[in-house]
Amino acid sequence: MNKVEFPGGVWPVMLTPFTEDGRIDYNALEHLVNWYIDKGCDGLFAVCQSSEMYYLTLEERLQLAEAVVKITDGRVPVIASGNICDTPEERIEEANKMAKTGVDAIVLISNSFAEEEESDKVWMANCLDFLEHIDSEIPLGFYECPYPYKRLLSLENLKTCAETGRFYFLKDTCCDADLIQQRLDVLKGTNLKLYNANTSTLLETLRAGAVGFSGVMANFHPELYVTLCKKYKEEKISYLQDFLTLASLIERQYYPVNAKYHLQQIEGIPMTTFSRRMDDKGMTETFRKEVKMMDELAKEIGKHY
Repeated sequence: MNKVEFPGGVWPVMLTPFTEDGRIDYNALEHLVNWYIDKGCDGLFAVCQSSEMYYLTLEERLQLAEAVVKITDGRVPVIASGNICDTPEERIEEANKMAKTGVDAIVLISNSFAEEEESDKVWMANCLDFLEHIDSEIPLGFYECPYPYKRLLSLENLKTCAETGRFYFLKDTCCDADLIQQRLDVLKGTNLKLYNANTSTLLETLRAGAVGFSGVMANFHPELYVTLCKKYKEEKISYLQDFLTLASLIERQYYPVNAKYHLQQIEGIPMTTFSRRMDDKGMTETFRKEVKMMDELAKEIGKHY
């Protein structure tokens, strides 16, 4: 396998635009991809939880990944989840098919290798068996997806996987700066880079050696995260970190519908707020006002950086 290099910086967890009748809207997808790139994002994570991947068929997931690759046309790398089918055999087939879409890496969902009550040893054995049955040329990553349960990689298992040389991208969701430091120590000298999904710990982990951000809030104001990732060494950047942390609480409001509303109303992207995961009618007038207030403040904050 040829070594690949993924840039640090901001990697949004992409949304999936839908038409009003629930089909993937590929016209809106093109606008969305170009918006991410125009905002300075360094890579795109398609087919993830924010993409409502558990509500997409395998065929839709493959088509979505292939479409994103085509739209980016090499401007930024694209990665996609590739092992969410029901059985180990189906997941192997899924990963091999996803690799043929042209994505730059297949991201493995960490909770797919063991049940919640099973040990890290069981997880590692199942993961290594999976690696034996997929194309060895496929660059890989990990995503500690919180659904159906969050499986954090143990330091021992993380080290074992990193030392295979096949892993390049870790979307870290532990939300623990001390643990991230331990993980960074384990990853030194390997291909595997850590991208923090948590805003609250982002600045200190960038300073500790994390290479970027891959989280929900890149669907609202990615340009501010781009600035933070570029200027993390500057002392005054801590004020931007403070704002981003408070703003990130909007994720707990009505996501992903609120992000789609933001993109439609504030960014002018021709997309609906339809979601397969939740009823977009739950986006109340109060919720809309809160998103607009956040957006107005983000715009003012951005002027200072």
